[in-house]
Amino acid sequence: MLVLRSRFAEPATGHGTDGPVRDPLGRLVGRVGAGLRRVMRSARPKTRSASPPGRGRLPSGAAWRRAAPLLVLCVALVALPGLLDAYTISLAGSALALGLLAVSVTVLTGYAGLPTLGQTAPFAVGAYTTANLAAAGWTVGPVQILLSALAAAVFSAVTGPAVIRARGTTVLMITLAVGELTSAAVNQLKSVTGGADGLVGFPATQALWGGEDLFEESELYTYALVVAAVAVAATLLVLRSPAGKLLTGARGAEARMRASGHPVWRYLLVAYIGAGALAGVGGSVMVTVQQYLSPADVGFEIAAFALLAAVIGGTTSVVGALFGAGLIVATRDWVAGAWPGHGPLLLGVLFVAAVYLLPRGLAGLRGSWGEEETTTASPGPRDEPPVVSAPSPAPAQSPVGKAGP
Repeated sequence: MLVLRSRFAEPATGHGTDGPVRDPLGRLVGRVGAGLRRVMRSARPKTRSASPPGRGRLPSGAAWRRAAPLLVLCVALVALPGLLDAYTISLAGSALALGLLAVSVTVLTGYAGLPTLGQTAPFAVGAYTTANLAAAGWTVGPVQILLSALAAAVFSAVTGPAVIRARGTTVLMITLAVGELTSAAVNQLKSVTGGADGLVGFPATQALWGGEDLFEESELYTYALVVAAVAVAATLLVLRSPAGKLLTGARGAEARMRASGHPVWRYLLVAYIGAGALAGVGGSVMVTVQQYLSPADVGFEIAAFALLAAVIGGTTSVVGALFGAGLIVATRDWVAGAWPGHGPLLLGVLFVAAVYLLPRGLAGLRGSWGEEETTTASPGPRDEPPVVSAPSPAPAQSPVGKAGP
């Protein structure tokens, strides 16, 4: 009885006199279950602790600190019409137009590594395009903006190949020559530009189709603010996209980018065309705000002001360029009103003080004014290739002691 019980109990425990009991179906089910568990584990989202320290999203406090200057600027710009008189509001509208020109200079100088003194050329193309469109009866604001940006982009595409093939001071000289040639053409083409007398008396701009003409200073300022906000937002989106990272990489490590197969010249040409279109938008806004246009508005002085605004704001800060443009317009047209004839002196003092007191511009006061920091001209230690020490050569064996033939 004990023997029978033990024989019947052996299969239940999986052991018998001949070794373990074989169960192919059970093993197959076990393997399938193990495989499913591995798949489920691999499909689970990684926890935050798995990411290396210092990466990922910024803490909420740091994000608010970086976005605070932009929020303060937006609130201040929206509240200006209710706080200032008509003349000061008109100056604010002119500052927005100059700010768009300064942003285009920032894109080329700070991101593409192409210092420029010739952005007044596409700025003038956009301005005269808007003035002639208004004279021909095309007074709708969006149409003027788009056609002015297109005309400035085509102009930049024509002059761009001569600019992007040079570097450093040579770029500065070439862009200066482009700007001066454009100023000479403005004085000669009297049928289009009015010559030295400029253009005046063209119809006012309409904000939208079927809308009323913009005559009041507050209305003109609101129009300029909306256009500038859309243009700056589009610029920031592009600069923070992978295209902007490629542009920054081309500036900081051009030789490495070329060795990796990147068409750097194409990146720089696209950046030059985009900056020209942005400058054309600024020229269109200036014509709408001022209601007149003269060669002095697109001359070398305006080009120097745009570069000065980019330096004061920080050469890699779009919002800082807007601050710099506002500071220049306020110093030139508002503060200098108390000291007639001393406007250039005040601007010179402002520039020297900005260079010595703010080496990184206004953007250096609080990080990068809510923008991502760009790489410097020299690659960091993470960009350097790993240094592999070559093995020391084996000492040559002396022929002494070797067996002869």
